[in-house]
Amino acid sequence: MGCGVDPLLNRYVIIWLLNFSELSNLEGEDDYKEVRENEMKETSQLKAPENDNDVISLKAQVDALKRDLDKTSEASNANINKLKYMMADFDNYRKQMEKHLGSKIETSKADLLLKFLNIKDDFLRAVEMAKQSGSEPVVIEGLEGISRNFDNVLNSEGVLEIETVSTPFDPNIHDALGFSDRDDLPENTVTTEIRKGYLLGNKVLRPALVEISKKIVKNIVNDRENIEKETEN
Repeated sequence: MGCGVDPLLNRYVIIWLLNFSELSNLEGEDDYKEVRENEMKETSQLKAPENDNDVISLKAQVDALKRDLDKTSEASNANINKLKYMMADFDNYRKQMEKHLGSKIETSKADLLLKFLNIKDDFLRAVEMAKQSGSEPVVIEGLEGISRNFDNVLNSEGVLEIETVSTPFDPNIHDALGFSDRDDLPENTVTTEIRKGYLLGNKVLRPALVEISKKIVKNIVNDRENIEKETEN
């Protein structure tokens, strides 16, 4: 503090604190009166400021206490604000880490499922070869049961097949490997599925490989000339 606290002021404060402590333990009105009488006796024994200098000194000490209190309050508020900013920064960091961790988990899951899908493709080719080679029906049935188990596992992980045949070509989920000349379908309609595609949630796990329709462009002039020649003959 800027200056020492006057002993007289200290004594006032100590007496008040002691009396306050005693008041909290009072059990009746007589005890309260006794404490008040003691307080008045002790206070009457204190010497009042003898002159204006003592009053000015006490006032200066009180002003110094107020200034120190204001400084302490400002420092406390500043520390509270710093703590709030630190808590906000930590919350943002926590959210970023959770998002990063979730993205990493999804990527690892997608990589594992892609390997699983490649195994499924090989297995389905083996089933087709078994059918073509005339394997026993019980063997074919067992292999198809395993294939259904593959599908159940994929469905449980949120993997869905991409629709292909007879749907409009979508470059976001389809990869076109060729064209089919078709007059009976709108242009850019999927006509053949070469390899199945899959979605994992709303993301493409593997695009479908397809062929799409293409309109046959006829040369009207040549057709007309051919018709005229056939008519002349």
